[in-house]
Amino acid sequence: MTDPQPSARRRPPRGAVIPTGETVATFDSYAEAQAAVDRLARAEFPVKELSIVGSDLKSVERVTGKMSYGRAALAGALSGLWVGIFFGLLLVLLSPTSTTPLFLVAAALIGAGFGLFFNIVVYSIGRRRRDYTSVMQVVASSYAVVVGVELANRARNVLDRSEG
Repeated sequence: MTDPQPSARRRPPRGAVIPTGETVATFDSYAEAQAAVDRLARAEFPVKELSIVGSDLKSVERVTGKMSYGRAALAGALSGLWVGIFFGLLLVLLSPTSTTPLFLVAAALIGAGFGLFFNIVVYSIGRRRRDYTSVMQVVASSYAVVVGVELANRARNVLDRSEG
């Protein structure tokens, strides 16, 4: 008889679950929390039991520049160029005997032209609502290294030794 429910150890939980246990260290940056987990890994700690939990999340949008028709055209041409090269290579691989390098160049140029045209149209429609470029990210104010209660003291000891 087989077990209809797969073991929780073999497969992670389906929904997002906040890890339970004790906080063994808190850091201001994600890089510091990663470094602590690296120190634990080097000390042969079962890192599979660790979690890094970010708290007090904030959405940060960094403005990278002003958008213009030229910038929209260039971005569209470059992204279209990559799409054209991809489809050109795909067709070359599917039919290697009847294609030439000139075919690949033509596919890249057609892709760049289409991307340029499409991006200019999209920018024209949305102009004056968003005349800048930006990068969006989610950052936390603090990062905690969390581990199960049974391993918390061992983790603290390893981290205390490596700091000293």
